[in-house]
Order: sequence, then C-alpha cells, then structure tokens
Amino acid sequence: MRFPLAVALMCTAAFVQAAVQTREIPYQDADGNRLVGYYAYDDALSGKRPGVLVVHEWWGLNDYAKRRARELAGLGYNALAIDMYGDGKHTEHPADAQAFMAAALKDPKAAAQRFDAGLDLLKLQPQTDKHRLGAVGYCFGGKVVLDAARRGEKLDGVVSVHGALVTQTPAQPGQVRAKILVEHGAADSMVTPEQVAAFKQEMAGANADLEFVSLPGAKHGFSNPDADRLGHGEHGGPDIGYDKAADQRSWADLQRFFKQVFQQ
Repeated sequence: MRFPLAVALMCTAAFVQAAVQTREIPYQDADGNRLVGYYAYDDALSGKRPGVLVVHEWWGLNDYAKRRARELAGLGYNALAIDMYGDGKHTEHPADAQAFMAAALKDPKAAAQRFDAGLDLLKLQPQTDKHRLGAVGYCFGGKVVLDAARRGEKLDGVVSVHGALVTQTPAQPGQVRAKILVEHGAADSMVTPEQVAAFKQEMAGANADLEFVSLPGAKHGFSNPDADRLGHGEHGGPDIGYDKAADQRSWADLQRFFKQVFQQ
C-alpha cells in the first residue's frame, strides 16, 4: 500500500517533533539563593503526567543527573533534576564534592527547604500531575530523598540508588507517607553493614513501606558509568565503581516501582 507524499511528510514531521524536550529553569530557595533546575518532558504526550524529581550525586548537578531526567521523561514522566548546591555547580574533584555536600547538609532545615523549592517548581510545570509525585536520588541525593520521606513529604514514592542511609532526622511512626525503594550495592564500602541494619530498624519502627534491594558485588556509585574514572582520577577518589548489571537491575526496579506507586 502506497501513501501520498503529503501524508508521508506529515508522519515524518510528527515523528521528528515527538521527542524529549529539555530546558534549564532558574529558581530560588527560601533564603533567596539562586538555583538552576533541569527540566525534561516528552512533548509527544498530551495531558498531565506524574512528576519525578532527580537529586544529584555529591558531584553536583552534572550531565549524569541530567541524563537520568531525560530517561525518566522518555518513560512518560515530567522530570526535574534539582540543584542542591546552588548555581548548578558541579565538580569532579572529591575534595570539592565533599565540601559542597557538607555545606548542603549542615542545616537539615535548609536542605529540606531547598528540596521543597525544587518540588514546588516541578508542580508549577503545566504538564505535571500535582497529585502523583515521586523522587529519585543518587549517592548524596539518595540521602536527600530518604530524608524527604522521613519528614513526611507528600510523595507517592522515593528511590535511593547507592544512597547514604544515615540521618540527623530519623523517621517517626506514622510520619512516612511515601513508599520507599532502596537499591544498595552489597560491596559498598561507604555504607557499613551497621548502617544498613540501623536503617532497616528505623524504617520498621516508623512502619514505613520499604523495599530494600541488595545488589551483589556492586560498589558505591554503581549506576554511573563515570564512576570508575571518577574513583581513580588524578585527584584520587572514593571507593566507587560502575557495575553494568547492578545499573540495569536498579533501573528496571525503579521503572516497576514507579509504575506501581503511580498505578499506571
């Protein structure tokens, strides 16, 4: 069956236009600090769809966090990679990353307000269904999203991928609203077995809905293909490493989890 040329051109144009769109959006936290969000959505979709925040690793809002936002948009979500450090700054030097992270976590209330500023920005996007919201965090970002769940943020689900499990603000019974998925590397030397046990006990005591996945042989940073390079860079680095199998497993778990919590 042959189609008229005009029809073929129209189909081609529609295919070209239907793609993940991205843009940077400047915003502010409660103290007026300048932040830069990276927003991604699929313009082939119509109507509102669930929104998912992406919280970066301790390196800052780099290309990896932005890639994850684009991938989530490709799955049909509105994704916003938020800025926990200010001015969209990022680094590949572990000493700088440590300093950025320490400053961001020094005041739990300020960190919560910075997360909330990103969540408010995501809600403002016209394609976002404000009643279906989630968050995923990597490394430092894993701690950020878990702390959001601990304090009872109105989120359907949060996912921590090789995230820190310790906190200054433990969850209290009945306070956790979000379902929680933790993807943890079994060979993560930066998160001790004692911290894992304490986290599970904390979540059980808070009656949280927790799924904890331990990935055999995976180190800290297992989902980031740059982890090997960053962990053995010219400046030295932490004990991190990429693990393709763990990356793929955690990404598949994340997709299943968000489908369930958003009831798609």
